[in-house]
Amino acid sequence: MYPAANPQLPSQLETERLILRPPRPGDGRVLNDAIRESFAALTRWMPWAKTMPSLDETENFARDSWAHFNAQEDYPLLLFDKQTGELLGASGLHPRDWNVPKFETGYWIRTSREGQGLITEAVNGLTRIAFEILQAQRMIIRCDARNTRSAAVAERAGYVLEARFHNDIRDNAGELQDMLLYVKFPD
Repeated sequence: MYPAANPQLPSQLETERLILRPPRPGDGRVLNDAIRESFAALTRWMPWAKTMPSLDETENFARDSWAHFNAQEDYPLLLFDKQTGELLGASGLHPRDWNVPKFETGYWIRTSREGQGLITEAVNGLTRIAFEILQAQRMIIRCDARNTRSAAVAERAGYVLEARFHNDIRDNAGELQDMLLYVKFPD
């Protein structure tokens, strides 16, 4: 459990084209739809995407995430199109050490919205919030070394490759893979 003194993020963040907010009870259906559309891509890169989650599982995730956000234990966020309200994907700020403090961010976007710079926009916004509100001294992005698109997001957002960990994880097919660790520090 994290200390009660942890800063609280606002319940909604905005960038030029996005609204970022924690999953809430009732978000299970729209989240499940986005995962279903993008599952073929997600299963390649996301350890949690071994099997397509049921509607009940995504609703439970939304409820649990809401509780974790409000308890200041974790800051999962959904990404919504500011114009249409469509759920586009997910990201978040995940505390790795409050004594530093340092956070990790990860991300995915629904397949139909890839290549529009939305994830880079979200990462830039989250990084700024982490430094300004959470007083982060270190931000981390980890990705499979084969995931060139994810690495490109990190680089476009100003993160620097700090390390390559050989045979660090097994992908969902059970094969050993290298992980890349990107970092960014406050200006």
